[in-house]
Amino acid sequence: MIPKPKGGTRRLGIPTVTDRLIQQALLQLLTPIFDPDFSESSFGYRPKRSVKQAVSAMKSHVEAGHYWVVDLDLEAFFDRVNHDVLMARVARRVEDKRVLRLIRRYLEAGTFEHGLITPRRQGTPQGGPLSPLLANILLDDVDKELERQGHRFCRYADDVQVYVKSRRAGSK
Repeated sequence: MIPKPKGGTRRLGIPTVTDRLIQQALLQLLTPIFDPDFSESSFGYRPKRSVKQAVSAMKSHVEAGHYWVVDLDLEAFFDRVNHDVLMARVARRVEDKRVLRLIRRYLEAGTFEHGLITPRRQGTPQGGPLSPLLANILLDDVDKELERQGHRFCRYADDVQVYVKSRRAGSK
């Protein structure tokens, strides 16, 4: 556990060297499959994306008159990821059962706490290379729904800001 900037703690899953190597290989395999279809409004943990670009997009939304901002922080998102839901999202694009089994094993790998192994029933461990991509895969449905409804937004990992243009009294 490490302290969070605004209080509380964050559970980290630090993989072994072998696990990190396997996760990195999975990341390199899966990124070209999923990343091209992610929303243009998603910036966190993506190749050729940055915080600077996210801030620039936010600024352009405000300059376009979208002054109202709904700030969403999905509390304990990484700790609450439902493995079955996530695996269903991955299986939409990945048919290789060996890859799916490897991802499932990574998700369910226990954590070592106080000298004991604690099984993991939900969540994706933060600290390994694959976790951010898995989060983006799961949250892409949220992005697509926001786009479908015509909202302007910026998402960086599990933090989302939705920009709304206010209507003046009497306008339609």
